[in-house]
Parts: sequence; structure tokens; C-alpha cells
Amino acid sequence: MPTYNPLLYLLSKLYDKATAYRNHRFDTGKKKMISFAVPSIAVGNLSWGGTGKTPMIEFLIRLLQGNYRLAVLSRGYGRQTRGFILAGESSSAQQIGDEPFQIYSKFGKSVSVAVGEQRVMAIPELIALRPETDIILLDDAFQHRYVKADAYVLLTTYQQPFFEDHVIPLGTLRENRQGAQRADVVVVTKCPSNLSMVEKARFRDEICKYTNNQDTPVLFSSLQYGEPYPVSRAAQSWTGKVLLVSGIADDTVLKKEVEERYTLEEVVTFGDHHKYSISDLRMLAEKWKKNPDWVLLTTEKDVTKLNVQAFSEFLEEIPIFALPMMPTFDASDQQLLQERLFMLLEDKLTDGEAN
Repeated sequence: MPTYNPLLYLLSKLYDKATAYRNHRFDTGKKKMISFAVPSIAVGNLSWGGTGKTPMIEFLIRLLQGNYRLAVLSRGYGRQTRGFILAGESSSAQQIGDEPFQIYSKFGKSVSVAVGEQRVMAIPELIALRPETDIILLDDAFQHRYVKADAYVLLTTYQQPFFEDHVIPLGTLRENRQGAQRADVVVVTKCPSNLSMVEKARFRDEICKYTNNQDTPVLFSSLQYGEPYPVSRAAQSWTGKVLLVSGIADDTVLKKEVEERYTLEEVVTFGDHHKYSISDLRMLAEKWKKNPDWVLLTTEKDVTKLNVQAFSEFLEEIPIFALPMMPTFDASDQQLLQERLFMLLEDKLTDGEAN
């Protein structure tokens, strides 16, 4: 971390003061926060991306949808539209953003998915269109303080925990570490599956220095990858020789997983939320033509942007597979997460049932 750079240090201090002042105004009531009758769970982080927010939203959907009618509200980062949109059959990644579209593609038949930059305005519109909603999951909303959520789930990665990070541009934090005080639950994501109890205790001790509450649960999740499935018409057989392509914030864990399971021939890494172009597909097609026994393997997030009509010519030609993944908790951590969320939402859920 280049903490010795005087310019970066100065800029980091200035950004820190600005975000701290903003938080102080919300904490003291000088900036107004609005709470809604429908309970909400805010999932987010202190850093710029890469902590697994979308997989965690999907995990919460699976955890809660058997008992509650759910809606997901996202800003819709990277979309080509503005304003409130409720996802429907004609929606695309370009209209609502790649991550909301991924969620809609998986859960759209049972869960409402909407996007809106101004969530204070978007939530009433969502409730008006889906009045049966029991719980709203707010994606990437830890810093969106105009809405007062009923539960805050803070994510931080095992590879770069917030307590070892710094405010941008020295590091990746969007606010200083004290922001963890707002968390009702902290989840350390992307953990090794064999994480020791000693290491878990170390993380809990470090995190509790900033949550200022020994009762705030610190839970640990790992990524579980499924079997690759075909997403292009040319994907007829799996050879195990992989050209790995991704446009995510951090592909470290993904590359490690693919290396362990398959023959990783080459890696093409784009930036987070990369907008694929015809030239990108041509480049990938050329690589495949030189190695026709390879398969192109990518993430479900990237599939939402690759599997579109504009690239149909290449989908006929390149064997493209998606690698699904989801967070997993041990049984005790999952139970604690469920109990904690229910405790925080219980009053509003009970009121909703009474009405």
C-alpha cells in the first residue's frame, strides 16, 4: 500500500474528511433518513466492489423466499437507462444493469427486481407496484444513507479485509473503517474452505475494534462453485481446456478455482462491469479458432452481457460455458445470520402480518 506517497496521503485525508462529515450529518439528524413500513436489508461494503454483494443477495433470496415475498432494489450500475424500472420479460442487462439482470434471470418468477438511482423515490414505486412485498433487499446500499434500512449486512473479503485497507486513493475504502459501526452483521467473504478457528478469532478481534459492539456477529462464507453449463449454441461438449474470460472486480479466487479443477490454458481479464464489444468477441473467436479444443468459461455476471443478439454470430461459433457460484456458510453461521435478520425485522414483519 503506497502510504508513503504524500499526494495520495493528502487526497485520502481529504476524501476521508468529506465522507466523515457526510456521515456525521446523517448520524446527528441534520440529513434526514427515511424508513419505510416494508422492512429492508441493506447489503454492501466499505470498499469499491469485489466483495460478493450479488452472490450474497442471491444467498439471501434462497434463504428467505420460502417464507417471505421478496423484492430486490439495485442502483443498476452501468445500465444505459435512468430512473425507476421494474424488471420484466423484455428487460436486458443494458436496461437494468448486468447484476440486476443476473438476479432477474434466476429469480424473476418468484422475486421482484427493480432498479433506481434514488432509492428514496424508488422504494415507494416498488411498493405501489408490488404491494404484497414482505422484505426488500437493497443491493450495494451500505453508503446509501437516505434510506434507513432495518438491517445492515457488511461484506469484507478474506483477501483484503477492511481493517487492513485505507481510504481511497491510498486503498479501496469508500469511507473510513469506523463505518463498520453501522453493521448489524459482518460477513467475511471468499474465505478458504479450511479456515482455522484461530484465524477466525483473529478476524473477529480485528473487526470488533471497529464495530464497537462485541454482540455484532462476524460470520464467514466461502464460495462454492457448481458445474459449468452451456450458454452458447456452440457449447456442445466440455473439454476441460479453458480460456477463462471475466469482467469482475477481482478474479483471484475464480482463477484459483479453475486452475484446481480444469486445465487453464489462458486468461483474459477485463475491468469490472466491462461492456463487451464486437472487437472483444472477434478477439476471443480468434483465440478459439487457433485452439478449437478449448472452451470459453466465464462468470454468470459476464454471461448477461455476452448472451445477446448483437453477438449471435459468435454464439453460433464459440463454445461458451458459465461457472455458477454461491456463498456457503457452516450450519451455525447460517443459523445465526437467519436469527439475527429475523430479530431486526421481526416488529415490522409482525405488523405486516397483522395488517
